[in-house]
Amino acid sequence: MGIIDIIASIIPAAMVYAAPLIFTALGGVFSERSGIINIGLEGLMVMGAFVGVVFHLTFYDTFGAATPWISIIAAAVISALFALIHAVASITFRADQVVSGVAINFLALGIGLFLTKQWYDKGQTDMVERPFYAVDVPFLSDIPIIGEWFFSGWYNTSYLAIALALIVFFVIYKTPFGLRLRSVGEHPMAADTNGIKVYRMRYIAVMLSGAFGGLGGSVYALTVALNFSHSTIVGQGFMALAAVIFGKWHPLGALGAAIFFGFAQSLSIFGSGLPLLEDVPQIFLLIAPYVLTILALAGFIGRAEAPKSLGEPYVKGSR
Repeated sequence: MGIIDIIASIIPAAMVYAAPLIFTALGGVFSERSGIINIGLEGLMVMGAFVGVVFHLTFYDTFGAATPWISIIAAAVISALFALIHAVASITFRADQVVSGVAINFLALGIGLFLTKQWYDKGQTDMVERPFYAVDVPFLSDIPIIGEWFFSGWYNTSYLAIALALIVFFVIYKTPFGLRLRSVGEHPMAADTNGIKVYRMRYIAVMLSGAFGGLGGSVYALTVALNFSHSTIVGQGFMALAAVIFGKWHPLGALGAAIFFGFAQSLSIFGSGLPLLEDVPQIFLLIAPYVLTILALAGFIGRAEAPKSLGEPYVKGSR
């Protein structure tokens, strides 16, 4: 197997695992740019995976081939509403944001498993038989080398993830909404003085994080796991949170970090079939994504500058 063939097999696989992390990390960027820590990204992905799978299994006969797309939209909506729990606790009642996020993680998994047991009478849902499929982009996939690397064997959700990262970058750094969002994360008192409604901006940011987290969880479930159980989303949300930090709370930085972590995950699955890694024990390939996550954070967290008011509750009218 030549180097071109190796790269051609790694890139599509890496993007399969990177896409859910990109979606969820973008949600984390929204929340944390507004000053709200969101440890609950894992739970939001769990809720998205549960809703995406159950909706697909229930309504495929109704919506046909469009069902995967409608499923991830439904997952985004439900997860956005679910994120309201974290918003109310951390913004309105000024609860500890880390504790609230951890509660979201436990609550989402508990609700998902309870309803799965009630509806399917077992610990996991049925398998999704018609999920998202890899596609070749017409004409572009015929380009030598480049076409094989970037336009052949990718999922449409991977292209969507990259496109949304660019859109989120534009929204946060090139629009009045983004300026207000960053201002409430840096200095909420000054933002309030200038007429920006801090609570409303933070509520919107947390709900956006829920929508993107649900999108990430449902995409993972409908491209990788293909069902919902207690182990469908294991550590993916925390890896997305690491991508937010590794990417320095910047949408494009989060995009790059998520692709890096997706690459590490793809090696853990397909690495044993590559000539350079075929003699590496499987256990080392399986733990590689988590080791690389720790090393990445250990090397960069000291250089990353978080929003100034991250994790600090804001009391309107305080001085």
